[in-house]
Amino acid sequence: MPWVGKSAGEIAEAVRRGKTGAPEVVEEHLRLIAERDGRIGAFRKVRAERAMAEARAVQERPDLAELPLAGVPVAVKDNIPVRGEATRNGSAASSSEAAAADHPVVARLRAAGAVVVGITNVPELCLVGFSDSTYGVARNPWDPRRTPGGSSGGAAAAVAAGMVPLAHGNDGLGSLRIPAACCGLVTIKPGTGVVPPPGRDWHGMSENGPLATTVGDLALGLAVMAGDMSLATPGDGEYLEAGSAIDDYPGGLTPSEPVRLRIATAPVPLPPGFSVDPELQRAVVEAGHTLAAVGHTVVEHEPKVPSWVGAAAIIGWFACAREDAEGLDPRRLERRTRALAKAGRLLARFGLDGSAGRDRWRAHGADQWFGNADVLITPTLAAVPPPADRWGDRGLLANVRANVTYAPVTAAWNMAGWPAMNVPYGWHSTGMPIGVQLVAPPGGEPQLLALAAQLETAHPWLRHAPMD
Repeated sequence: MPWVGKSAGEIAEAVRRGKTGAPEVVEEHLRLIAERDGRIGAFRKVRAERAMAEARAVQERPDLAELPLAGVPVAVKDNIPVRGEATRNGSAASSSEAAAADHPVVARLRAAGAVVVGITNVPELCLVGFSDSTYGVARNPWDPRRTPGGSSGGAAAAVAAGMVPLAHGNDGLGSLRIPAACCGLVTIKPGTGVVPPPGRDWHGMSENGPLATTVGDLALGLAVMAGDMSLATPGDGEYLEAGSAIDDYPGGLTPSEPVRLRIATAPVPLPPGFSVDPELQRAVVEAGHTLAAVGHTVVEHEPKVPSWVGAAAIIGWFACAREDAEGLDPRRLERRTRALAKAGRLLARFGLDGSAGRDRWRAHGADQWFGNADVLITPTLAAVPPPADRWGDRGLLANVRANVTYAPVTAAWNMAGWPAMNVPYGWHSTGMPIGVQLVAPPGGEPQLLALAAQLETAHPWLRHAPMD
């Protein structure tokens, strides 16, 4: 039975029950990577020999029958440590020394039985919503002329192309949700404190999380990364499958106490000066109608995100570029990175680093703007993905204009530290997938997963891009 294209949950169950072995599953996925990645550029490094050795080790584990990700091939983004591999962060200026130990998230994935088959491409220092660097240009499996987004674009491309069923990424200003929307995947940026963050967490804005093709796989990946399996299992202890009802989720969502949420839709949440593609607006409205049909109260959210929030996000972006470039040889950095870091240094001379606006939004601004809704639905993107190109060779204005034009919606929720996710919902007239963003106050991860499962049941999506 072929295992490429199967969900992580299906693969793990088969390995646990002895229907297949971890080496067979991993070998099949490595063959597909060899066949497809030349067109997509998802991986900076494929760990073929090491992955096969690790798959054999998983197969010999005495606790194999208990591993939630038994034999599941996963990819890890190139900005957290993987034992024995260099963490290049998309840059020729970074160290080529191999990491001595795994990041806690990688350690948890491996402890759960997952096998790391490769390290995925990112833009230099993970600073933008593209995934081009000195190591190559990652492309969107749905249309290789377009970007898969960023900075977790290589990871998203690998999942959308079927090369792995589950991938790690992280999100500092939208870097999980943006590529998930570009590539037709589900993802979640957890709230503060749920999953161990990256080493450089961008002043508490960046969180690690999974990318997947089903809500069940997403919940399973999040649970493993969080070290909290209640996020993936309903009351009977069985792993969540795609399409599970909200009543079957943990956190008090039981058949005897059906939960009806107050959901607000904001098709155009941006301040004046920004626009959102009408087809992306329509997806938000239709997603709201779908959730209203299953019993939730859905209202329109009319206020726009204050302009000062966007300004604080952009200034904070430049400040993070300045900080991340410190100590690196500028002669080995890309033009884009040097320009972003220079902007951060110029603003720092005036005492501007985005922290005042970020702190204000996190302390009370987000809560006041959000109002009395349980969940907010917005577009994830404002426009379809731009071309896949060497944006790193371009200057500040070209990169800022492109990023702010197509992906200005996500950053506010990194600043707030609230959970937010992308769910595929329909197709653009260009043939690209459309994503909607679901946002909840702190602690709302179970509610977001539950709503995503309802949307998946009512409005299923194609899990993989046609590559043949």
